[in-house]
Amino acid sequence: MDTSGAYGGGKAGGAFDPQAFIQKPTVIVRAVCWLFCVIVMGCISDKGWYVKKADNQEYCVYNDDTNACNYGVGISVIAFIACVAFIVGEYLFEQMSSVKTRKHYVLADLGFSGFWAFLYFVGFCYLSNAWGKTENPPMGTANNMQGAIAFCFFSIFAWVACAFFAFQRFRMGAEAAFAPAYEVEGTVGSPGGFPAYPGAPDPQPPYSDPPFSQQQTGNVEYTAPTY
Repeated sequence: MDTSGAYGGGKAGGAFDPQAFIQKPTVIVRAVCWLFCVIVMGCISDKGWYVKKADNQEYCVYNDDTNACNYGVGISVIAFIACVAFIVGEYLFEQMSSVKTRKHYVLADLGFSGFWAFLYFVGFCYLSNAWGKTENPPMGTANNMQGAIAFCFFSIFAWVACAFFAFQRFRMGAEAAFAPAYEVEGTVGSPGGFPAYPGAPDPQPPYSDPPFSQQQTGNVEYTAPTY
């Protein structure tokens, strides 16, 4: 991760490198989150509902619990949009010249990623419980329903990884904000500092010789005055 700029980003105004951008850990993990939410959304949307012949109404495969299907699709749709937005934000992050703007972006990333990791944990528990109570699911739906549950579980770790990278960025920015702008007295190379090793010459003497401190050379004869 490039740490040359504020909050772990590159310096604003630098040239954009597509290869370096794709290889950034934050972009890779965000792309994984995007892929997982597409899979969850696709599994539930494809086989999540079936129609009962008795009343010709649609029911959710997860124990006829419509809320279970809606929950899985809902958090995945929002995650899909958020992943695209954050990937675009990663591109714009390098162009942000304001430290305050970068801080707000990092905090938004941290808060959203942590919250969505929690929502996927709730979704995993909810769908697992509903699937465990399902009796005689329609033929051909089991793989999709179990796949949605599995990728809800994988999404937890993917979003936690996003939150972790955001927290690292925030900590780097906070440390830079509170770092002293002056050189600490007593460090090597500073005025009055100690030498780098025993016996090494002092890089810069702490004080200069006062004026008129040089010793006069030669003998001066004193003659008493005569009256």
